[in-house]
Amino acid sequence: MQATADVTKKESSWSSWKGQAIDLLYWRNVKQSGAVFSSVLLLLFSLTQFSVVSVGAYLALAALSATISFRIYKSVLQAVQKTDDGHPFKAYLEMEISLSQDQISKYADKILLYTNTCMKELRRLFLVQDLVDSLKFAVLMWLLTYVGALFNGLTLLILAVVSMFTMPVVYEKHQAQIDQYVGLIRTQVNSVVGKIQAKIPGAKRKEE
Repeated sequence: MQATADVTKKESSWSSWKGQAIDLLYWRNVKQSGAVFSSVLLLLFSLTQFSVVSVGAYLALAALSATISFRIYKSVLQAVQKTDDGHPFKAYLEMEISLSQDQISKYADKILLYTNTCMKELRRLFLVQDLVDSLKFAVLMWLLTYVGALFNGLTLLILAVVSMFTMPVVYEKHQAQIDQYVGLIRTQVNSVVGKIQAKIPGAKRKEE
């Protein structure tokens, strides 16, 4: 019974975290989404100008300046008012932040599953188990060479963050039109792939 309760609690926690992430990306709370979006963009733009060590050091100094100043302010306030409210960060200091063995095992199992799946898929593509899939992968890599020539990793990361915070909202507002165009593109791609499969020996998928 205890194990079942723990599993239910973990699933509920995961669902809650997933729901919060969706609300964040869909701007359900504009202030919260704006704060996260601007903070991440500021961090990424900082990394384009400074090294990771410098950015990390500046962030740590900013956080320490804020907490030390607040601690001193509260201490002086308590001395003037002759109160004993205790440490201003007491609630956070007593908060449990350590990971349990079950949580570590859970995340380790997920990482292991994703790693094994990725390795199997790469083996399948590079050893040409399916010719069409390997050709698609080759075209993707070829396109990425042009993307890499135009953008560096940080620029792509910035574009990815901007897309994460804009595309869901755009899709939600114009879902019908986007689905229509995506369907047309998918039809054209499937048509081209079908022609390639018909002309290249061994490219046609085996019927299961």
